[in-house]
Amino acid sequence: MNLKDLYINFFVSKGHKQIPSAPVVPENDPSVLFNTAGMQPLIPNLLGAPHPYGTRLCDYQKCIRTVDLDAIGDTYHHTFFEMLGNWSLGDYFKKEAITWSFEFLTEVLNIPLKRLAVTVFAGNDDVPFDEEAYNIWRSLGVSEARIAKTVDDNFWIAGDIGPCGPDTEMYYWRSNDPIPENFNPEDNRWVEIWNDVFMQYVRHEDGTFTELPKKNVDTGMGVERTTAILEGKNDNYEASIWQPIIKEIEDISQKSYYGHEESMRIIADHLRTAVFIAADPAGIKPSNIDQGYILRRIIRRAIRHAKKLGIDINTNWEERIAKRIMDEYQEYYHELVTNRDVVIQVLETEKNKFNRTLEKGLREFSKLTENLTDKVLNKDIAFKLYDTYGFPIELTEELASEKGITVDIEGFKEKFKAHQELSRTNSQGKFKGGLAGNSEIETKYHTATHLLNAALKEVISKDIHQRGSNITAERMRFDFNCDHKLTDEEKASVENLVNKWINDKLDVVVTEMDKNEAIASGAECMFIEKYPDRVTVYTIGDISKELCGGPHVKNTGELGHFKIVKEEASSAGVRRIKAVLED
Repeated sequence: MNLKDLYINFFVSKGHKQIPSAPVVPENDPSVLFNTAGMQPLIPNLLGAPHPYGTRLCDYQKCIRTVDLDAIGDTYHHTFFEMLGNWSLGDYFKKEAITWSFEFLTEVLNIPLKRLAVTVFAGNDDVPFDEEAYNIWRSLGVSEARIAKTVDDNFWIAGDIGPCGPDTEMYYWRSNDPIPENFNPEDNRWVEIWNDVFMQYVRHEDGTFTELPKKNVDTGMGVERTTAILEGKNDNYEASIWQPIIKEIEDISQKSYYGHEESMRIIADHLRTAVFIAADPAGIKPSNIDQGYILRRIIRRAIRHAKKLGIDINTNWEERIAKRIMDEYQEYYHELVTNRDVVIQVLETEKNKFNRTLEKGLREFSKLTENLTDKVLNKDIAFKLYDTYGFPIELTEELASEKGITVDIEGFKEKFKAHQELSRTNSQGKFKGGLAGNSEIETKYHTATHLLNAALKEVISKDIHQRGSNITAERMRFDFNCDHKLTDEEKASVENLVNKWINDKLDVVVTEMDKNEAIASGAECMFIEKYPDRVTVYTIGDISKELCGGPHVKNTGELGHFKIVKEEASSAGVRRIKAVLED
């Protein structure tokens, strides 16, 4: 039995209900391009909305993080990963969470106590030392020397304000060196494997903290890292999760993993991520914006490293690897079965496009280097070849060397570092929000998306469905399937209809029912696979009925004036509307 099954079975035995993994593209969440953590799909519930499955939940969640995209190629970073989680929504708290974590690690996974250590929140001027968590660990037999008290790494908050609290992290000694008696979390031989977050406080805008009346527990354990630890591997890619994919790459390239680790790790990681993005119900295709940009970037980076391994990229190499990945995961994620052909088509189409881009880049290189007088390729040209044509600096160096030209590597690294910082800042900006990101205006925009969806069905076609949305405090963005650019008359009709429904002051009614019953009643949802058997349905008058996690206003009269500010193409067959609510 693998780690996912062991984990779910254990927490179900403790009264938890297993909930399905949400799609990798979040629904109605302004904070990220992708679900980046197991807790993210549960934000409305952690904020107080009841969950149809009750107050004890567990799952394995598909996650994608792109902040460290350029770090992929080492032994432990991954773009796509699976996160195990269990939650208490105002039910149990620290004693049960810590005790069960310890029981699972020592009795189910059979990890010796001598290889474990923990951290707890040391306290600061605003929040006291987490003495309760400390005492629970001591009562379980963890020695005082193996409990580190820290501040920065043991307090969790999604943004600047909102629900927050101390956490306790569990570490494993991943080394054959003698295990020290005293735990030093700065020693990288100690590897974090699990984190229990206790949402105990709320931080207010004035910087003060008060206790939450309803406290939650949020935990997370990474499948890839923990599996590697249990199998005694210091390189995650040597673990059983990755070996079928790595062996497929070895077979295609006729090269050993050892000596070509970086390229094989990048190909394995990026194609696994691309498979899950392309298979997602959101229908993401490679493009130059948002999720489509990430998909394009990782496919192209995988292609570059396939070339480095000497793989003939005009063969179906990417299809072979993708099929291997889907075979490994389809038991747990049904979309890999239903969208198998879609995934293969997305990869092949992007590969062919990139092949043409590479050819253009080679021609551009020849043109840019034809009349160099000092035989030095400056940083701007080197970075343009990287950024515009996808040339890794190694390829530029190799081509330059053939012409007796040197490359300003240090200058390139400066530009590349600045590019990384900008990308990281943007990614963190996308992440900022989370539990702190459901303000009053954002709640209004959530409800407005339901009205817009209903208006598009009435004005354009009953076959229109939501394909994605993004909400901030400044505006809403709504993607929908449509085969044409909306005319000015169509946009005006949609806008007027939404405002009519706002002026009608329709009640927003919340009900819980079985999923099949909800669908049979005409309720619409964007990702049917993500919802459990018991669902929350929001009904607005007789014009809209949707499965949704919320949050929403109680009456449409609260929304203000709806105005479409832009309508444009998002991807093939998908249009995008940006709109605002005005006072």
